[in-house]
Amino acid sequence: MPERQPADFSVKPTLTGTRVVLRPFTEGDATTMAAILRDPEVLLLTGSAGTPPFPDERLRSWYATRNEQTDRLDLGVVDRASGELVGEAVLNEWDERNRSCNFRTLIGPRGRNRGLGTETVRLITGHGFERLGLNRISLSVYDFNPRARRAYEKAGFVAEGTEREVLRHEDGWVDATTMSVLAREWAVHRGRPGD
Repeated sequence: MPERQPADFSVKPTLTGTRVVLRPFTEGDATTMAAILRDPEVLLLTGSAGTPPFPDERLRSWYATRNEQTDRLDLGVVDRASGELVGEAVLNEWDERNRSCNFRTLIGPRGRNRGLGTETVRLITGHGFERLGLNRISLSVYDFNPRARRAYEKAGFVAEGTEREVLRHEDGWVDATTMSVLAREWAVHRGRPGD
């Protein structure tokens, strides 16, 4: 089997879709992301409800250094209709030997319920397979987030199993579903398995 070149996460692309643009973060994005990360629904769906908010200085430092990272890809999600930053999309937990990454995303209140999430998933997943040479992209979605699960399924992610009681929520426990998509699957459906 020929040796593959390692994925180059040092290149921070701009990915343009019909509804969203995924672009590198700028230092000025920290203020917008701070507001998004304090949204009650974002906190709930990311499993962060009840945790103290990140200090503004830490967020400024975090978003100012995303473009320097060579083992992950963090991109801002911009709504093309308004030009507003509405969330983020991330490929992280890079496993070079196995050419796999974890994927996570969040969309704030000004970007919800318009298909921006589904297009975001398709754009960054396509980049992962077609430009970075990944073999597998995986994620975990809490069971109380069917909207996200549906977006992942529409982009070709397949449920692999259940992580039982991974999150304490209110007076109970929440399961999560592990999902993934493989390069060979992406090559067939290009993020549109039902079309």
